Amino acid sequence: MSAVAFNRHGVWAIYRFEMARFLRTLLQSVLTPVITTSLYFVVFGAAIGARITEVDGVPYGAFIVPGLIMLSVFMESISNASFGIHFPKYTGTIYELLSAPVSAFEVVLAYVGAAATKSVGLALIILATASVFVPIQILHPVWMVAFLVLTAVTFCLFGFIIGIWAKNFEQLQLVPMLIVTPLTFLGGAFYSIDMLPPAWRTVTLFNPVVYLISGFRWTFFGSADVDVGVSLAMTLVFLLTCLGLVAWIFRTGYRLKN
Repeated sequence: MSAVAFNRHGVWAIYRFEMARFLRTLLQSVLTPVITTSLYFVVFGAAIGARITEVDGVPYGAFIVPGLIMLSVFMESISNASFGIHFPKYTGTIYELLSAPVSAFEVVLAYVGAAATKSVGLALIILATASVFVPIQILHPVWMVAFLVLTAVTFCLFGFIIGIWAKNFEQLQLVPMLIVTPLTFLGGAFYSIDMLPPAWRTVTLFNPVVYLISGFRWTFFGSADVDVGVSLAMTLVFLLTCLGLVAWIFRTGYRLKN
């Protein structure tokens, strides 16, 4: 019975270790999103806000807040989760983890849980910072939290996969910088895709990030570029895909046992 029991002590040990690593750089981790958010408001407010006062009846400064939060969640989730699992691979301590009495589910739960905790915390800091610059009203706070946590967990799983796949620290930055960041900027983070010509709007709908940002923006303003049900469905599909890949990795030992 003990072999199949949930090892909460093992999960808590990994989770606490990952959070302690985050807390050692707490000042840097907090200051970075605050400064970055402030710069976005200064730059976008001065350069674009003067020309685009409203989008769908929402002041432009408030309109970009969900996009800013999602951009941070995407990058922080991938970065925290990928580094968390890649570092044991780099140092060789991954074999101690694999031989410990913790299941694959418990390992993923601890690493992804810690990374998601950091990402959600930073998202709330960005939200608080944004509220200093513009008045923010969240029409669906429960759904906002649900979308935030769901997106953070999904991208933490994605980052976990990248951390296992990467052979070095340079490859850890490859997917976030060359794929995720461009998709975010082209996914309606700072504009409505309805502002695009019909042909480009159709092309944009093939960008999965559009659905994540659109659904999250709906929780703030009650309007979105894509139906909120479709956004939720696409997010769940991405989540299940990542779960399937993680399960396959542990089942085959891909880049874990060799």
